[in-house]
Amino acid sequence: MGKIVKILVFLFLSIQAIAQVPEENRFQKVVLADQLNEPLELAILPDDRVIFIERHGLVKLYNPINQKIDQIGKIAVSTTYNPEPGGSPQEAEDGLLGLGIHPDFNVHPWVYLYYSPAGKDPKNILARYTMKDDKLDLTSVKILLEIPTQRDHCCHTGGSIDWDSDGNLYLSTGDNTSPRESAGYTPIDEREERSAFDAQGTAANTNDLRGKILRIHPEADGTYTIPKGNLFPQGTPGTKPEIYTMGHRNPYRISVDKKTGFLYWGDVGPDAGQDSIGLGPAAEDEFNQAKAAGNFGWPYFVGNNKAFWDFNFATNLSGEQFDPEHPRNNSPNNSGMIDLPPAQKAMIFYSAGESLRFPLLGSGGRTAMAGPVFHESDFKKAKRLFPSYYEGKWFIYEWMRDWIMAVTLNEQGNYIRMEPFLPNLELEHPIDMAFGPQGDLYLLEYGQGWFMANPEAKLVKIEYNDGNRKPIVVASADKYAGAVPSNVNFSSKGTLDYDQDSLEYSWEIYSPHGETLALLEDPNPTFQFNDPGKYRAKLTVTDSKGLQSSQELNLTAGNEPPIVTLRLLEGNQTFFFPGKKITYEVEVYDQEDGSLKTNQIAEELVLVKSGFHNNGESSAGTHAAGANPHSPQEVLSGRVLIDKSDCNACHMTDKKSVGPSYLDVATKYKSDPEASKKLSEKIIKGGAGIWGEIPMSPHPALSEGDANQMVRYILSLAEKTEEPKLLPTRGELIPNNSDGLKSDLTVFKLSASYTDKGYNGVPSITRAAAIVLRSPKLLLGNADEVSPTIMKFKMGETNLLIVTSPDTFAGFREIDLTAIQAISLQVAAPVEQLNSQGGVIEVRTGSPEGPLLGQTEFIKPSSDPDLLTGNSEPPSYRVPIPARQGIHDLYFIFRNDQSKGALFVPFSVTFE
Repeated sequence: MGKIVKILVFLFLSIQAIAQVPEENRFQKVVLADQLNEPLELAILPDDRVIFIERHGLVKLYNPINQKIDQIGKIAVSTTYNPEPGGSPQEAEDGLLGLGIHPDFNVHPWVYLYYSPAGKDPKNILARYTMKDDKLDLTSVKILLEIPTQRDHCCHTGGSIDWDSDGNLYLSTGDNTSPRESAGYTPIDEREERSAFDAQGTAANTNDLRGKILRIHPEADGTYTIPKGNLFPQGTPGTKPEIYTMGHRNPYRISVDKKTGFLYWGDVGPDAGQDSIGLGPAAEDEFNQAKAAGNFGWPYFVGNNKAFWDFNFATNLSGEQFDPEHPRNNSPNNSGMIDLPPAQKAMIFYSAGESLRFPLLGSGGRTAMAGPVFHESDFKKAKRLFPSYYEGKWFIYEWMRDWIMAVTLNEQGNYIRMEPFLPNLELEHPIDMAFGPQGDLYLLEYGQGWFMANPEAKLVKIEYNDGNRKPIVVASADKYAGAVPSNVNFSSKGTLDYDQDSLEYSWEIYSPHGETLALLEDPNPTFQFNDPGKYRAKLTVTDSKGLQSSQELNLTAGNEPPIVTLRLLEGNQTFFFPGKKITYEVEVYDQEDGSLKTNQIAEELVLVKSGFHNNGESSAGTHAAGANPHSPQEVLSGRVLIDKSDCNACHMTDKKSVGPSYLDVATKYKSDPEASKKLSEKIIKGGAGIWGEIPMSPHPALSEGDANQMVRYILSLAEKTEEPKLLPTRGELIPNNSDGLKSDLTVFKLSASYTDKGYNGVPSITRAAAIVLRSPKLLLGNADEVSPTIMKFKMGETNLLIVTSPDTFAGFREIDLTAIQAISLQVAAPVEQLNSQGGVIEVRTGSPEGPLLGQTEFIKPSSDPDLLTGNSEPPSYRVPIPARQGIHDLYFIFRNDQSKGALFVPFSVTFE
C-alpha cells in the first residue's frame, strides 16, 4: 500500500510540474550570427558581448549594438595527427578547444584559452591573455598549464572551462586514447608500443592530467595554486594535485553551479552496440555530478558502474571483471597509484537504444553535454529573466540528438526528474550554452558535418517574454490573380494570440492608386474585383490590450493565369536510365489565349527544356551540399513557387512594376554573399525603403526553404547560362550521359512553361510545370526515413550513415519499381576506423516488416584503411528482385544477430 501511495504522490507532483511549465511560445530563438567555422565554446561579457572560439584558432567577439562579429585574436594551433611515420595528416579533435573569462572581468580583463599549440611538440596548454581595446593582446600570454599528449592517434580532447564562486578554474581533459581497435569496448591494450590505445595510462592514471577535470586557483601573476579538497593532497606520491575528478573518457562540456559548488559534465562514451560477456557492457554516455572530488571509473566502468572485463589484447583472453569498490591499475603505461579511489556512479546514463530508466532521452547517436544550473540570484536587473519555474534546474543537452532537457534536483542536489526544454526548438548540434547577464540563454550550434565549416553553424540566444504578446497574423486568399469580375475569398486562418485575448479583424482593400476601396470587419470576407489592375489587401489584427500586427497581400485582377500540365506517357516515373527512352506530353490552357490542343496557342510559345543537372537527390526535398546553388532544378522550383504566390502582382521578370524587376534584384545582389539570407528574410517578413516607399508584403506562412528556393530563381537571372535547346510539346527523349556530372547528384529535368499575352492591360503571367527524374544511384545518407539509432554524419559534403546496431533500417518513399530487375548496394565495413562487424541487408517494400524482395550476401569486414577516405571503392552487393510495377516505399534492413558493435557504412543503392 505504501508503494502505491508513493507512486500516486509522484504522479501528482509530476502532473503539477508539467502544468506549471512555461508556455513554449514565450521563448524566442534569435540568430545572432551564422556561417561559423567549427565554433566550440563561448563566454558572455558583463556588457552582453559574446566571445567565442573556433577550432582552427580564431577568437571572435559578437557586439549586440552593431550586431557584428570581429576577430579579436588568432592562436596558432595543431588540428591534425599522423597515424604513421610519413603518413598523411588526418583531421583530429585538437585545436582551440576551451574558453573562459575571469569572473571579475571588468577588473581583470583576462581571457583563458585551452588549445593544442602548433608545432611538433604534442601537448595542450592552458593560457591567459589580456583583452585590450577589444583585441587579445597576444604578447600578454601567461602559460598556466602544459599537458603532454600524443598526436599519433585520435581522439578525445575535452577542453571545457568554468569557474566556481571561489575563483577556482575547472578544466576538462579527454583521455587522449584511440577507441578504434577495442571492438567498441574499453581501450586497455597493454602491449608494447600501444600506449595510445590504453586509457589506463591517462584517465585511470593518478599521475597524468588527461581524462580528468582539473581544479586550480589562477593567481594574478599568471601562476596558480591548488585549492583544498582536490582528489589528492599536494605531495601525495604518484599523483597530480590539480586533479579534482578522474576516470573520464571525454568530458567535453562542463558546468559549475556557483551556488552549491557542485560540478556537472557530460561524458561521451564508447561505441559497443551490445553487452558482451568477457568484454563488457554496451556503450553508454553519462551526465554526471560531483559534489566532491572523486573517481568516475573510466576505463574500467561505464554508466552506473557497469564493469568491463580485464581483457588481454596479446592473448585475446578475458580475465576478471573490474571491481568498482576496489579498482586497480596494473597497466605498464600507468605511472601513478595502483589502487584507485572507488568508482562513482553516473547520475544519468543512456545507450544508443531506448532507455528504460530515462525514456525521454530517446535513441540514436550519443554526445552528452552539460549546461548551466539556473539561479535567479545570478542575475541582477536582468531584462528577460527566465521564469522562476527553472530555479535550481540543470540544463543538459545532446549534440547528436539535438535536444535540451531541464533536470530537476532536490535540495541535496539529487536527481528527481527531467523534462524537454522547448521540445519544438530546432537545433543544429548544440555544442555550448551559457546564460548571459540579461537572462538570455546563449547557444553555439556546430552544424551537422564533422570537421567542416557548416553553413548552419551559428550563435543564437533564447529570449523569454513574460508579458503580453502581439497577435500572430496569417493572411491568405484563394487566388492572387484572375479574370474580372473576380471573387476573392480572403482568410485569416492560422491567426492566433498566445495570450488568448479577444481579437478584432480589419481587412483594408486598396485600389491600384492606393485609395481605400473597402474596409471589411469580417475575419474571412469575400470581395469582388470588377476592374482590371493591381490591388493590395491588408489584414490588421488587434488584441484586447491594443497590440496589433498586420500582413499584406498583393493581387491582380483582369488576367487569368494559364494552366500548364506536363506528364510522362510511359516508363519509370522515378529514375532516368541512360539510353532508355522517355516519352512526354505537354498541355496548356489559358482562359484568354485558348489552348495548345486547339492550336489557339502556338507550340513555339511553349518553352520545353530538358537536361542533366547536379542537384540533391533526396526525395525529402533537400539538396546535397556541393550542388550548384543555382542549378536549373532549383531555379525551376523557385519559379513555380513564385507563380503560385502573389509575387507577380508587384514584380515582372525584366521590367519595373509596383516593385523592381526580378532581374534588377538579381543584378543588385549577385555579388552579395549574404543575398540568399537577406532576400529570404525579406520575402517572409516584408519590408520597405530599398526600392521605394511602397512596402513589400510579408509572407509569414512561407517556409524558409520555399523562400530560399524563390530567391535562388531570382538570383539565377543575373547568371549568364547557355540556353538549352527547346523541345516540341510532345515527343521522345533519350538521356545518354550526364556530361561528367557526379552520378549520385545527377537529375534529369524536363520542364515546360508558358507566358500568356496579358489581358485588359494586366501584364503577362507565367506558369510552369516540371518533372525531375533522379539518378538510379541514390545515397543512403539521403534516405527519407532512418532508424533513430543509426548515426548520421558527413564525409566532406556527402551524407553518410553508420549502422551502429542491427535490426535498423533506411527507407526511400515512393520509388517506382517498374522495369527494375536488380538493386546493387555499395557498402563499406572498415575494421580499422569502426571495428565493423559486417552483416546482411534485406530489401523490403511497404514497411521495414513488409514483403522481402531479396537480400545481400554477408558483407564481410575489411581492413582496407581507405574505405572511408574516398581513395578506395567500397564493394558492391547485387540483389536480384522479382518484377514489380508501380510506386512503392522501399526499405533496406540491416541485420547481424552476432554483432557486438557497428555493422557497416552503407554508401549507395543503384537501381538496374
